[in-house]
Amino acid sequence: MKSLERALRQIRGEGRKALVPYFMAGVTPNWRDYVHAAIQGGADAVEIGLPFSDPLMDGVVIQEAGLRALNAGTTLASVCAELQQESFSVPLVAMTYYNLFHYDGLERAAGRLQQAGITGAIVPDLTLEESTHWRAVCASSDVATIFMVAPSTTSDRFVQLAAATEGFCYAAARMAVTGRAAGAGDAQRVVDSVREVSDVPTYVGIGITQPEQARESSAFSDGVIVGSALVARVLAGDSPVEIEGLIATFRDAIDG
Repeated sequence: MKSLERALRQIRGEGRKALVPYFMAGVTPNWRDYVHAAIQGGADAVEIGLPFSDPLMDGVVIQEAGLRALNAGTTLASVCAELQQESFSVPLVAMTYYNLFHYDGLERAAGRLQQAGITGAIVPDLTLEESTHWRAVCASSDVATIFMVAPSTTSDRFVQLAAATEGFCYAAARMAVTGRAAGAGDAQRVVDSVREVSDVPTYVGIGITQPEQARESSAFSDGVIVGSALVARVLAGDSPVEIEGLIATFRDAIDG
């Protein structure tokens, strides 16, 4: 079992629900300060977006953040180098697209993630059937490959993805890009479908924009992922201190 999953299972074992905020690496020169602020505000893990020119599941907010990061010269190598300069008290998970890893070379990419302290990767455009090589190189780097399930996922596919995912299973609440809808959508059905076949921690993402929505979704899942709502505030110029306060409102709502 990968170290990420051990850490997340421990959170569940303690009776807590996980809060996982998302930030785009490189969107501002001080982007790592937002990661620290999120941890201070109560995050249990942090998802780090690695910018890519042609994202498939990201809405306009994260697209804009990715464009700013790319225009600033942000790359997989630069993000990993910056993260190596820091120490974080919660797990870090990368979210990006397979082209970045393929172009860099899978072994080198997985090694970069490991050296940067990243213990998981969400790669939405990497199918289960095409993931064998990536998962093999990640096995020696302690990088968990996290798969997504959605309302459209079939029963047989739930079994396959739940068995293959490491760290946690990402339960998409709806068929939508990030930031385009709000609320739990079909998340409970998706989470229940995972739990019928696996006890892997399962987190709800896509549509969690308000603390109350986080509270509602965490009631039937193991945690929630909050992305576009935070990234929009960073783009608008909120300081790390302000983001810490916002994260704290999500934390308080989840803890009830």
